[in-house]
Amino acid sequence: MKAQFLQGNEACALGALAAGCRFFAGYPITPSTDIAEVLARQLPKVGGKFVQMEDEIASIAAVLGASVGGLKSMTATSGPGFSLMQENIGYAAMAEIPCVIVNVQRAGPSTGLPTSPSQGDVMQARWGSHGDHPIIALSPSTVREAFDLTVWAFNLSEKYRTPVILLMDEVVGHMRERTELPPPESIEVVDRVKPNVPPNWYFPYEETSADVPPFASFGEGYRFHITGLFHDRAGFPTQRLDEIQPWLDRVFNKISRHEDDIIRLGQEWVEDAATVVVAYGATARSAREAVKSARQRGRKVGLIKLFTLWPFPERIFRRLARQGKRFVIAEMNLGQLSLELERAVGRQRVQGVHRADGQLITPDEILEATRRRRMR
Repeated sequence: MKAQFLQGNEACALGALAAGCRFFAGYPITPSTDIAEVLARQLPKVGGKFVQMEDEIASIAAVLGASVGGLKSMTATSGPGFSLMQENIGYAAMAEIPCVIVNVQRAGPSTGLPTSPSQGDVMQARWGSHGDHPIIALSPSTVREAFDLTVWAFNLSEKYRTPVILLMDEVVGHMRERTELPPPESIEVVDRVKPNVPPNWYFPYEETSADVPPFASFGEGYRFHITGLFHDRAGFPTQRLDEIQPWLDRVFNKISRHEDDIIRLGQEWVEDAATVVVAYGATARSAREAVKSARQRGRKVGLIKLFTLWPFPERIFRRLARQGKRFVIAEMNLGQLSLELERAVGRQRVQGVHRADGQLITPDEILEATRRRRMR
């Protein structure tokens, strides 16, 4: 297709449309509002619905209702709004309702710096809602990746009947790049599996070999119960341990058993590297420049750019640690995903480069960290 000069938020909105998104509910908040503005114009053109809600709590509730009604649904927000959505994200995990939540991160806490970048919501994406449940979270670092990962977020959500979080940041959301989007016919679009049994035989939470039960839409003749309580295979509340534990096992297994399908990352110069720089989002752009500079100086430094933040690619890093590699992780927070990396490979192998003041981490800061011989 013809190259365009696109903004990251615009690419995200176009990716949603390409994936089949037909419902968006949201509330304006910097720096994500451009996504809502694009979809407000474009969704009606393809028979979709756009609703500006009174707040973020209502927005995520409307998204879940639309998804249950059969529409691929999305909302977009930033830190304060993401905090308000946590209870209903947990509800989506419990009720296994597919949806996509875009969080264009800004510096915080609280109102923070609304127009400045951050990657401070990484742990909130994983643990923000109470209770135990898995989550999928993705992170783009370019405008084209914002398009591709939005499509992929919808595909994963529909495939695994789960909420998926797209963790962008202000830099990726607002920057513009020359971008060539793929032809529509080349884009893989995954739809939820529908039941192939009569309504009176259908159980919305039945055990299956794929760990993901078919999902009927309300209005199609399938009547079933949805609750935030632990439930049996028919969706009705239960306190029976022989029904609760199998549900927990299945919901975690549908992610853990398919990590090879869910986890994506990019690698450059890793095989011969003594030190591997790990980064994601806008910080990965600085990291790549730092690694290129190190290689030009003859130093064995490699790069891993994470597209999937959750589930964390623990097995990959453990394998690299067994090869004797050290790690530098750069992120715009005071150390969040670095905790996962330390847990996987040991604290002595990890050097963090962190800042949470609303400023980008520079290539020079990362390059300097790769020179340090003594890791903390």
